[in-house]
Amino acid sequence: MKEIKKINAEDLVKLLAEKREAVRAFRFDIAGSAKKNVKAKMTARKEIARILTEENLRKSTGANVNA
Repeated sequence: MKEIKKINAEDLVKLLAEKREAVRAFRFDIAGSAKKNVKAKMTARKEIARILTEENLRKSTGANVNA
């Protein structure tokens, strides 16, 4: 996801919160059988991992932390 590298730190935090909320909502929707797309959780979790990886990379290199 090359788009993640272009996003600033504040937007990454917002995107991370949105994806975590999507995973949480999926868990509760699947219990009620409301969701049919079973790959949505896996996709959201992979995107969360990509976001966290980019955040950790930025912290370790010290580049673009607050920008």
